[in-house]
Amino acid sequence: MPVCECSHADQADNTDISKRCFPEIDEILSHYADIEGSLISVLQKTQDVYGYLPEEVLRYISDSMGIAPAKVYGVATFYKQFRLRPNGSHIILLCEGTACHVNSAPVIEEAICEHLNISDGGTTEDGLFTLSIVACLGCCSLAPVMMVKGPGGTETFGLLTSKKVRKILDEIAARERKTVQ
Repeated sequence: MPVCECSHADQADNTDISKRCFPEIDEILSHYADIEGSLISVLQKTQDVYGYLPEEVLRYISDSMGIAPAKVYGVATFYKQFRLRPNGSHIILLCEGTACHVNSAPVIEEAICEHLNISDGGTTEDGLFTLSIVACLGCCSLAPVMMVKGPGGTETFGLLTSKKVRKILDEIAARERKTVQ
């Protein structure tokens, strides 16, 4: 996580959040300094920087904006758009819209959750997959359907079965292991 080497960095106790600085966040905060009710915008821009909202950065935002930490955390946890943990390198978007739902999307969700040992919004221990249940992917003729967003782009998989989804996830994981070696 980017942290500046400001004048506080050489102090013996730099664990106090007031002694840490985050130049990217300072830039965001200065942009919204005179805008009443800008917390959500600040959190959105901060998440753009880190990919999620780290706890120490939430405390920094709270301190910098003069907003109670409970309020900042409350906003960050109320809206589904915000993440308090990093995403996996591959985000599984599983459709549970009407067409997918009636074509066994809940069964596919169960297969994914059991196979990866995660639930909606969760990330695998190895940081490879994050599961996100979505309302609709617009691929109703392929129901049930999922998209997997990864470093190489987005892939769409349709007409899923429990067996097929496990095979797809295993193939993506194997591809990743090959890339790392």
